[in-house]
Amino acid sequence: MVSPPVPLALSPQFAVPFAVGRVPGCGPLNRELEALLLARENDQHRNPTPTHVPQLETFESRFDLFRWPETCIQELRRAMLTSVAQAVLQSSEITPEQLSRLTLHNHTWFHVSRYAGSFVAHNHPLASWSAVYCVRAGESVSEHPDSGVLRFFDTRPGADAYLDATNRRLRAPFAVRPLEFHLEEGQIVIFPSYVFHEVAPFYGRDARITVATNCWFT
Repeated sequence: MVSPPVPLALSPQFAVPFAVGRVPGCGPLNRELEALLLARENDQHRNPTPTHVPQLETFESRFDLFRWPETCIQELRRAMLTSVAQAVLQSSEITPEQLSRLTLHNHTWFHVSRYAGSFVAHNHPLASWSAVYCVRAGESVSEHPDSGVLRFFDTRPGADAYLDATNRRLRAPFAVRPLEFHLEEGQIVIFPSYVFHEVAPFYGRDARITVATNCWFT
């Protein structure tokens, strides 16, 4: 005698909150940002204490970007930090009133990646929320489909230690695989700072420009 199936409730657990959006009407803003950031791609604004081995193909600035007074920088500051606050409210039990009583701190910088420029896998353990904004996506290259991909690694170590026919092809959000973004201009990606991520080598003939921020609240 075959027993009837037990009613089951399938649910995602240990989920990681990601928030993705796009700044509306960002074309003029991005052109101003691009001109300013490329003009300051120099030793005066270079990060003097990188946590990785610097590479010539990727420029990393100091972490004071949102202190610059230029209008385009302050417009981007409002857009990115407001988006981070929205992600907090949508993913946590904190109320808008409680959040308004906290002080938001940030370290913010920009990257310019040229041919073969990449960024090694890392996370940001001294912040709670991080965000990346795409100023210029750079040229897409058909022979390198993952050129410049922003790749996040699965946060469940050992989840793929044993794979067979039943767990090798799990559906999202259960599948064990990286999360990848081919960033578009004006796109912002917000994520918990503990998530390890990298940027795959960029093979465009122009430049890929992004702004990153690490945030924490007190």
